[in-house]
Amino acid sequence: MAKPGHTWSRPKSEEEEEEGEDPMDAMISRTGCAAQHWALQECMAEQRDWRHCQPQVQAFRQCMAQRQRQRP
Repeated sequence: MAKPGHTWSRPKSEEEEEEGEDPMDAMISRTGCAAQHWALQECMAEQRDWRHCQPQVQAFRQCMAQRQRQRP
């Protein structure tokens, strides 16, 4: 019987270990909006308030919206 609880401590597969990249980072990189994402993350780390990072929020939002429009 499986133990109840979270799966955070599950062992990594060989593929995950070889890749070494966080799945969320990989997903964002595939969108082509990684630069905007990292700029937003950096601003959030410095400012600790998303309201001070509106130019970065808007740039990331616009990039993601453009990518969504390009998808079939």
